[in-house]
Formats: sequence, structure tokens, C-alpha cells
Amino acid sequence: MRIDLHTHSTASDGTEAPGEVLAAAAAAGLDVVALTDHDTTVGWDEASESARRHGIDLVLGTEVSARAHGISIHLLSYLQDPSHSALTAELDKTRDARVGRARAMVELLAQDYPITWDDVVAQSHDAVVLGRPHIADALVARGIVPDRNAAFARLLRADGPYHVPHYAPAGVDAVRAIRASGGVPVFAHPGADARGEVVPDAVFDALADAGLAGLEVAHRDHSPAQRARLTAIAQRLGLLVTGSSDYHGSGKSNRLGENLTDPEVLAAIEDQGTTKVVRS
Repeated sequence: MRIDLHTHSTASDGTEAPGEVLAAAAAAGLDVVALTDHDTTVGWDEASESARRHGIDLVLGTEVSARAHGISIHLLSYLQDPSHSALTAELDKTRDARVGRARAMVELLAQDYPITWDDVVAQSHDAVVLGRPHIADALVARGIVPDRNAAFARLLRADGPYHVPHYAPAGVDAVRAIRASGGVPVFAHPGADARGEVVPDAVFDALADAGLAGLEVAHRDHSPAQRARLTAIAQRLGLLVTGSSDYHGSGKSNRLGENLTDPEVLAAIEDQGTTKVVRS
């Protein structure tokens, strides 16, 4: 069984609609895929219908923005109740903050480059969550950079002159909110040190104490050394270990199914979640 537990659609920063992500996952030979758009569940209904049509099982989820040790982190929430106020209140607040941050970054960029807020909105399409990837697409459309990767490397990096922080809940609070909503929290790409600073080991202990269920270990942004480190942390804390693509359509070079999750791990996630896997 081929299981990929981390993908994005146009509901956040992917380039394919939720239904198209499911069609692509089926065409890629996956048996199970999770839709985990940033800070939203708006793509769930379309993805569910497409999953049944294309004969693939769907894990409903969300990638939740958070902060720990002064560092931006992401938590994959699987199978939560999408109407539970414990998590939806935080998601609403984070989405609003993302828009304000994006506007502020565009204002800074516009001092040096020919880019406007309308350029960014034009690239957001159906996205509920508007963020840096859409700014990157606007920079590409304007011919300022060749692609998203170049935009993040040159102009949108976290330590760059155009960066503006945004609100996100503390990691332990986000884990507790996910658990309160019936979800299963897994720390997304926690060792992606090429993206910036990663959290120290003590953060994993604190998140585990708050209810963290697992670590996403098999991810293209993890070096062999980070995979070994994270596997050891997961074993020490009794956490599940997942693998996934972090697929964004044409927005990133990540390919569906390039990293996978064991069926036993998926079964453990489903046992803990409130919402069940959508079966084809």
C-alpha cells in the first residue's frame, strides 16, 4: 500500500485544485493520500468527492502554522473535527495574520521592484490562505525571478530584508488545540535545516508532553543526518514516524509518492482521529 500524507491544493499554496490533487495521486499509483492545506479545511469536500470518483482513499487534514523556541514550525493535523472551535479559532486568526503579513511584504518589495498587491491577488486564484508562495508567483509573472525557488532564495527568505513575521500559536498550544478537536498532530519536516533554523531536542519533549503523535521523518528536505536524528527522537518519545511528498503541484519540484508512510502508522493515526478516512 502506497500512502502519502502531505499534499497541498489551490486552497492554500498548491497549483492544482483539491479534486485535481486526488486525480494526480491516483494517477501516480497512490492508494492513500492526505490533503493538508495550510490553516484551512476548505478543500475537504471537493477532495472527498474526487477521492471516491478516482478510487483512492483520502486522509483529511490541515497543516497548522505554529511557533516554538522562536522558530516557525508546522504541525500536520489529521482527521480532526473541522467545526471544533479549539482549532478553528486559531486557524482563522492565523489566516488573517497571513494576509496582513503578505500585504506588508509586498509594500516592502514594491520599494525596490515593480510589484503590486493586485499582482499577488491575481496569482492566488481560489486560495483561502494567501501567503509568500503567491508573492513568489507574482514575482515570477513580473519576470523579477525565474521561479518560486529563486523567489524564496533571493527575496522571500526568512532572514531577508523583505520578511515580515505573522501570528501563529505556540507549538504546545497548537498541539493541544488539534487534540481537543479530535485530530492527530504530526510535526511536519522538523529537520529541514536548509530552510532555516530547526528546533532543539527539548522542543520535541515539550510537544510530546502536550500530545504530539508523530514526526514526519521521510521528507525530501531532510538530510540523512536529520533523518537519523529524528528517528532516534521518535523512538525515545514513542512517536509515530511518517513519510510524505509535501506535494504542491507545479509550485515545487516535490513529486507525489516520493516518500511514503507505513500502513501500520496510518492505522494508528486513524485509531486516534475523530474523522474517518474517506474510503473509495
